[in-house]
Amino acid sequence: MNKQVYTLTALGFTPAFEQAFQPYAAEGYHVGRVALEHKRLYRVYTEQGEVLAEVAGKMRYNALGREDYPAVGDWVVISPRYEEQKATIHAILPRQSKFSRKAAGTHVEEQIVAANVDTVFLVNALNHDFNVRRIERYLISAWESGANPVIILSKADLCDDVEAKIREVESVAIGVPIHAISTWEAQGIDALLPYLGEGKTVALLGSSGVGKSSMINHLKGEQILETQAVRENDSRGRHTTTYRELVTLPYGGLIIDTPGMRELQLWDADEGFTEAFDDIESIAASCRFGDCTHKGEPGCAIEAALEDGTLDQSRYHNYLKLQKELAFQERKDNKLLQLAEKAKWKKIHQANKKRPTHR
Repeated sequence: MNKQVYTLTALGFTPAFEQAFQPYAAEGYHVGRVALEHKRLYRVYTEQGEVLAEVAGKMRYNALGREDYPAVGDWVVISPRYEEQKATIHAILPRQSKFSRKAAGTHVEEQIVAANVDTVFLVNALNHDFNVRRIERYLISAWESGANPVIILSKADLCDDVEAKIREVESVAIGVPIHAISTWEAQGIDALLPYLGEGKTVALLGSSGVGKSSMINHLKGEQILETQAVRENDSRGRHTTTYRELVTLPYGGLIIDTPGMRELQLWDADEGFTEAFDDIESIAASCRFGDCTHKGEPGCAIEAALEDGTLDQSRYHNYLKLQKELAFQERKDNKLLQLAEKAKWKKIHQANKKRPTHR
């Protein structure tokens, strides 16, 4: 295991985290940051080097779901055994931000993709994979996470009209920084460095094959992550990253690579939805009636904006589509939660029936 040591400041340990850790420090515990998670084993960066950690039995017993376990980027309270390069995790310090999605499967669970992130790089390639509607979806989750979104248009060397693509993205990502880059030609990378100062954490999010691993290798200055060529027929890549990992960079910042996510199941995204579609929400606020459905009412500002071209038809269509998806997901999650609660009480009732009665 890597013998490199880190200062807590370089790892992003802010005064807020330091204050939250004080009660644990008084009890003799140490603190570290989760760099990688694999099958409930965690690689943790500490001031004494890297350690391999497991969750304490008490913490595991009290966990109600995935969100109660450490995620990449989390600051964790540990009791280390530095001579063995091992540790036990006892608690997670309060998260300053988190990027979540709905876990795969039928259960209603939050999967935390990355925690304590300052900036989210939303990576979309300027080839056949370019998809403005997907960018809108990622923006919702980015705003919801508490981190600042930045859009990275990768593989600029494969695009004939980069400026046209930038204008297209600007129409749906109002006020969000946009950078076109090419790792192949080493163009535009320097513009990303201000987001990667000492102690700053960036998470990369995007579909497979958009060049996230290549970008990290370029920023790191060495080939640390595997890369593969995309398929020529549809520009889609293979999943070269199968787990999330926190990587330290020579500029002093940290970056989290994530597996490619073509379809992002939104999780608890009400505020993020409003942020991502703030332009449409603002137009709707000008409708004559507060309960306007935008379907033929007099004085409808949405219909007027669609008619004069102020509001793009496809963007509004995606707004309605995602709105319906969130409403459906909420109904589905509520139903699954009700079934899970019913199953829990059924199990408790059956256990009570099996208990012997004492007279």
